[in-house]
Amino acid sequence: MAFALFLAIVLLTLVITYYAAKKTKTTSEFYTAGSGLTGWQNGMAIAGDYMSAASFLGIAGMIALSGFDGFFYSIGYLVAYLVVLYLVAEPLRNLGKYTMADMIAARFDSSKVRGVAALNSITISIFYMIAQLVGAGGLIKLLLNWDYTTSVLVVGVLMTIYVVFGGMTATSWVQIVKAVLLMTGTIIISIIVFAKFGFSMTAMFDHLKTATPLGEQFLNPGNNFKNGLDNISLNLALVLGTAGLPHILIRFFTVKDAPTARKSVVYATWIIGIFYIMTIFLGFGAAAFVGTDTIVEANKAGNMAAPLLAKALGGDFFFAFISAVAFATILAVVAGLVLSAASAFAHDFYSHIVRKGKATEQEQMKAAKWASVGVAVISILLSLFAQKFNVAFLVSLAFAVAASANLPVIIFTIFWRRFNTAGAVCGMLVGLLSALILVALSPNLWNPEPGKAIFVGEALFPLSNPGIISIPIGFLAAWLGTIFSTAKADDAKYDEILVKANTGLREESL
Repeated sequence: MAFALFLAIVLLTLVITYYAAKKTKTTSEFYTAGSGLTGWQNGMAIAGDYMSAASFLGIAGMIALSGFDGFFYSIGYLVAYLVVLYLVAEPLRNLGKYTMADMIAARFDSSKVRGVAALNSITISIFYMIAQLVGAGGLIKLLLNWDYTTSVLVVGVLMTIYVVFGGMTATSWVQIVKAVLLMTGTIIISIIVFAKFGFSMTAMFDHLKTATPLGEQFLNPGNNFKNGLDNISLNLALVLGTAGLPHILIRFFTVKDAPTARKSVVYATWIIGIFYIMTIFLGFGAAAFVGTDTIVEANKAGNMAAPLLAKALGGDFFFAFISAVAFATILAVVAGLVLSAASAFAHDFYSHIVRKGKATEQEQMKAAKWASVGVAVISILLSLFAQKFNVAFLVSLAFAVAASANLPVIIFTIFWRRFNTAGAVCGMLVGLLSALILVALSPNLWNPEPGKAIFVGEALFPLSNPGIISIPIGFLAAWLGTIFSTAKADDAKYDEILVKANTGLREESL
């Protein structure tokens, strides 16, 4: 039964890819589905892209094992869309064409700026993809009893097929189908869990006070984040990181204009909001009806809590259905990530820097497809070393990198007249490197006890998430790079992009 549902999901997505491939002949169709999606379609696709394995598997596990602390992820992911809606969506759509680098290049016509922006996009996408592949490995191992490496390779091959043959059209429709399936499955689980407590929140909370080894502390903060600064750092990364995630930003180019982009964010926010509220029922239900020991036995990081809850509530069929939905979730997200990284390489690096804008449509398509294969291979290899991490936690690190490396430059490009090329390059590079270095020195990779982390030893940086340090560093580097640069900002260019960012006028010149 499990294999049949798993196979049905794969066949459905391959059929979508087959029909999408017939419509994917140009770079515009490959990168942005020809900007032909409607507001509700793009809103569903954004939600499908955003409600990743980190959300469905990671947060459910985090709440089940850590209680209140796990819900911080749900709050952060949801609030983040207010930043996207009010600050980023409309200017990005008006200034860009295919990638985030297009937006920055609209003001700074520099190969250095475009090259560094492409590097950031590829790095962040790979970071995020590792989390999804870790979730996939654990899920398929539980569902089909395949080993972790085989599971990751299967997902890696499938995601590459979607992108190489179907481009953004296939990726978008896979994400829309996945959003419908995931919301359906989550609503069913939530209703069953709530019904078990007589549809009483009070009864549910009272039961959870005694259902886990944490006792009453389960409902209080401090189980997972002992350090208050770590908690603030995590939430900074979650709230600000979405506005810098390449695979989310490129979704705004799949619609015809900025008003439609704004509408799609509103649709996505409603869907995402409802979903993240229901993660409470997923986590609490797993803690109450599966149990801490069973969750940890299946996966130490708690990533299998939601599928195990489905099994406890509805038997083998419901378990197989929810696992298949989670698999579809992972396939949709990794396809979007591969596409964003491939677009950054082919459009920004190859077409604009290597070929100086002279690459033909055919050459760009070929570069994008080969880049898709390369990104997939790198992500698969790296994910083989990250099996023990909670996927929600891994994604939070990608959010920190995005908020540190991309967000400062996006904000300053739109709102600061004096901002110049040197500031853009400094902000992106320093933000990226500071986040990566702090992660490398943190307790994520270092622990005195063997087996607790990748390396044995004391961590030089005490916080699990670098956001509270790396995000201000990114903004500071962009400011200092501008202040100490001898080059002056082009006032006329700023006036031009200010009008274009807010009105969309002269968009056809892109």
